[in-house]
Amino acid sequence: MIGQRVTRQRTAVAALLDDLGEFRSARQIHRALHERGDDIALATVYRTLNAMAESGDVEVLLNPSGEHTYLRCAPTASHHHHLVCRHCGRTVDVDAPQLEELVSALATEHGFTELEHSVDFVGVCTACARTDARAR
Repeated sequence: MIGQRVTRQRTAVAALLDDLGEFRSARQIHRALHERGDDIALATVYRTLNAMAESGDVEVLLNPSGEHTYLRCAPTASHHHHLVCRHCGRTVDVDAPQLEELVSALATEHGFTELEHSVDFVGVCTACARTDARAR
């Protein structure tokens, strides 16, 4: 949270995100904060998450329903991507050297430099697939 004012609310949101380890919506984060006893307004949660996203402290993923979700990766994490379960939200960090090679080749082919990208893969994890199969 470099360059951001450290407030009780920001500290509470950051601590919760450190514990979650999965993409969660602002409303889910707000609910979890209240369950922990942190009385923080939903609007404050949204503002805090937006500030954390702008500073690179959280990653943002648009879920299949069109809602922004947030994840705080380890501060030492190198550039990586995510596999995200669309049912339970389980998130797995993945390195994708083949994807990085493709990005580099595309940038070179089209004369781009200082290229940034964010790619996440959304699907169904094994546990949810098993549950879905049993429900049929």
